[in-house]
Amino acid sequence: MFNRILTVCTGNICRSPAAEFFFRQRSEAMSRPLEVLSAGVDALVNHPAEETTSTMMLARGIDLSAHRARQLTREGLRWAELVLVMEQHHRDAVLALDPTARGKTFLLGHWTNREIPDPYRRGDEAHAEALRLIEAAVEPWVDKLG
Repeated sequence: MFNRILTVCTGNICRSPAAEFFFRQRSEAMSRPLEVLSAGVDALVNHPAEETTSTMMLARGIDLSAHRARQLTREGLRWAELVLVMEQHHRDAVLALDPTARGKTFLLGHWTNREIPDPYRRGDEAHAEALRLIEAAVEPWVDKLG
C-alpha cells in the first residue's frame, strides 16, 4: 500500500504541483489520506506555481498559492513509496539520481498510456490540455490506491 507519493516534472511550477494538489484533493475522500509532495528535476526553487496553472486550478477549487518549487533530491525519492513522473525523460533523471527508485517510478499517465507535455510558456490552451491530462491520469491512480 502506497501512502507517500512524489510527483515529478521539470520546473515544479506547472505539472507536478497540479498533480500533487489533485491527489491531495482526491485523497480527502479516501479512508486514509495520502501524503503527496512534488519536485522538479530542474526546479525553479522557491518559485510559486506558474500563474496560468494557478488560475486554472483555482477555477477547479484548488488553491496552489502555498506551493513553492523544490528540487528533486535522493532524500525525496527515498521518502516516496511511489514516484509519478510526467515524461519518460523525468523517469530517466529519477533513476540517474537514485537507481533504487526503479521499481516505484512510473509515468503519471501509466494507466492512460500518455505522457503529459510541458505547458510552460505555451499559452492557455497548452495549460488547459496539460491539466485535463493530469486530472485524467490521477483518477485511475486514486482508484487503485483507494
